[in-house]
Amino acid sequence: MPGSVNLRECKVLERMVKMHAEKGGLYGAICAAPAVTLAHWGMLKGLKATCYPSFMEKFTAEVIPVNSRVVVDRNVVTSQGPGTAIEFALALVEQLYDKEKMEEVAGPLYVHPQHGADYTIEELNSVEWKCSGTPQVLVPVANGSEEIEALNLIDVLRRAGANVTVASVEDTLQIVTRRHKFNLIADMMLDEAAKMEFDLIVMPGGLSGAQKFASTDKLVDLLKKQAGSGKAYGAICASPAHVLEPHGLLREEGDGVSTHGALAY
Repeated sequence: MPGSVNLRECKVLERMVKMHAEKGGLYGAICAAPAVTLAHWGMLKGLKATCYPSFMEKFTAEVIPVNSRVVVDRNVVTSQGPGTAIEFALALVEQLYDKEKMEEVAGPLYVHPQHGADYTIEELNSVEWKCSGTPQVLVPVANGSEEIEALNLIDVLRRAGANVTVASVEDTLQIVTRRHKFNLIADMMLDEAAKMEFDLIVMPGGLSGAQKFASTDKLVDLLKKQAGSGKAYGAICASPAHVLEPHGLLREEGDGVSTHGALAY
């Protein structure tokens, strides 16, 4: 919300977006911004749009509100919030390129198959995980970690109230992510985190990042200690195949596991 208000009050941005729209350019907004920013600027008049559900009432009378995850009307794309951000971005890709390009980008992301479809979460060998008080979570990161996976893990777990510690397995706190070479600053080095106790250790993917995890003895020792204590641990993308399996952390009889499709065999 504060960000949308700050965008709304930026006169330079308002002029830029209005000039862009007058030339028929594509524009969009997500979460509170469709109602708080675009509608306030008068840029959704007569158009269908969506936004974060609790902000629907802030749409001006000229806007036609639609309760949908993503709405495309003419040259405007709007979306509901953090959980729809990837769908929103893919809708922009489709408008800028075409459906074929959108599907090309969406495929490797393993995006939710369609609006309203059930998530395919399969739980095997159910165990009741318990922790006292605020969950303490370790998210290791390395050069080459997949940025979407790392940031989503950190963000969603912190939104849930967990105390998430981001620890670098490299020689510095700053790591460079896999695809777009973002700089991510960890909270601490793994050596410091290794002195702490965690209810959950969970690793993002990214092939080179996963390979670094697998060769980091201190992290492997932490994972084995976590497993031996009956505490939760997990991984996504390349990390189940490159970290957990080689170190015997998936070998209990009847264990089921998911990994990136290209690494499943």
